[in-house]
Amino acid sequence: MLDELDTAILRELQTDARRTNRDVAAAVGVSPTTALDRTRALRERGVIRGATLDVDLPAIGRPVQALIAVRIRPPSRRNIEAFRNWVSALPDTLGVFVTSGSEDFLIHVAVPDNESLYAFVIDRLTERPEVADVRTSVVYEHLRNDRIRPVRS
Repeated sequence: MLDELDTAILRELQTDARRTNRDVAAAVGVSPTTALDRTRALRERGVIRGATLDVDLPAIGRPVQALIAVRIRPPSRRNIEAFRNWVSALPDTLGVFVTSGSEDFLIHVAVPDNESLYAFVIDRLTERPEVADVRTSVVYEHLRNDRIRPVRS
């Protein structure tokens, strides 16, 4: 359970995870020691799992993003886990969602161009024997909410 201070520290760190402990302490109105102890406790409890680097995909040669829905047959645990492990390790893969419903996976990829996207789908995904169906949607714009508030119970 998170209290008001934990929530305030999370809010400040989500704004900029590189902020110094002194800055966070000043922003939430506690001593640096208290802020550090609380931040450490949030890490130990697994609430804070780390900090990520937000990369400009076009700047690194990956301007084309897509969401690819994949259906696996037969949908056994072995097939699902094997595909999940394989696809998540591919260099074009940004994220993998294991889902319910008509698709088993939603894969977020970033590639250099449309030809690379076509090759990813046709030469990599559909070559897998367990892949029964693939549907691709090109992403025109990707907006993220990187500041999420905890739910109070």
